[in-house]
Amino acid sequence: MQGKKKALGRGLSALLEGSSSELAGEELPTIPASHTVSAIPLNQLETNPFQPRSNFEEKELAELAVSIQEQGIIQPVTVRKIGPERFQLISGERRCRAARIAGLTEIPAYIRLANDEQMLEMSIVENIQRMDLNPLEVALSFQRLIEECRIRQEDLGQKVGKDRSTVSNYIRLLKLPVEIQVAVRDGIISMGHARALITMEDEKQQLQVLQKILEKKLSVRQVEDLVRSLLKPAKPALPAGPKLLPSQYQHAREKISNSLQSEVEITLGARGKGSILIHFHSEEEFHKLLSKMNPE
Repeated sequence: MQGKKKALGRGLSALLEGSSSELAGEELPTIPASHTVSAIPLNQLETNPFQPRSNFEEKELAELAVSIQEQGIIQPVTVRKIGPERFQLISGERRCRAARIAGLTEIPAYIRLANDEQMLEMSIVENIQRMDLNPLEVALSFQRLIEECRIRQEDLGQKVGKDRSTVSNYIRLLKLPVEIQVAVRDGIISMGHARALITMEDEKQQLQVLQKILEKKLSVRQVEDLVRSLLKPAKPALPAGPKLLPSQYQHAREKISNSLQSEVEITLGARGKGSILIHFHSEEEFHKLLSKMNPE
C-alpha cells in the first residue's frame, strides 16, 4: 500500500506532514498508522461537508459499482476519526457511493487526523489530482482555499501542483457572467472558450459571443479570433477629399485666373458660403494684381 500513498501526489503528502486536530493530543489506540488500511463500516462513515464535487453521474456510479462487485475496491478512501465508531470522509465519496450501490457494508480506508482547515485542503488536493472536478468546481475550490483557509493565491499553486498562471485562470472563471459559468460547469463550452471570453470586459458582449459559440459551434481558435477582432480599436476615418466644384464655379475660376494672369482657388462651404484665393509670388506680382483689379 506504500505505493498507493505515493500515487496521491507530493502536494497531499506535504499537507499531511505535521497535521494536528482536537484529537491530536489524545490517545487513540484504535487508530492505526496512517500508511495502513482499515475496513470502515459504511454506516459509521459521514460524508465530507467540504466535498468540492457537486455532480456525480449515475451511469458512472453504476459502472463503478459493477467493477467493485467483481474486483473489490482497489484504492482505499481517506477518512478522519471524529468520535467513537464515527468517521468522516476526506476523499473518495464516489467510491463510497458506488460501494453502497454494490451492496458493500464496509470500505477500506486510510485514517487521518485533521482539523477542518486541513480537511478542506486535503479534499481539494485529492480531487484535483484525480481530475474529478469540472473547471468551475476547481475554481470554486480554489476560492474556498483562499477565503476559508487564508491561503495566498501565489502559494496555492504549490499546494495543488499547478503553476500560478493556471490557478489564476481558474479563479478568473468566477468573474464571468453566471450564464457562462453554467455553460462551463455543464460542459457546453470548454475552459479554452471561457478563457477567451475572460479577456472581454463588457458583459453584454461576452454573452453575445457565447450565443455565437452555441449557434455556430465555434472552436476555441475561432472564438479567440472573434474576440481579437471585437477588441481591435476602430480605424480612424480618413479625412474627406476636396469637394468637386460645380461647373459654374470651375468656369468662374478659370475666367478670373485668365483675367488676372495668376493662380486662383475657389472653395465652397455650407449654405453657399465660400472664398476666392488669389496667389502671388512677389511684391511686384501683388502690385500688378492690384492694378488689374483697380485700373483707375
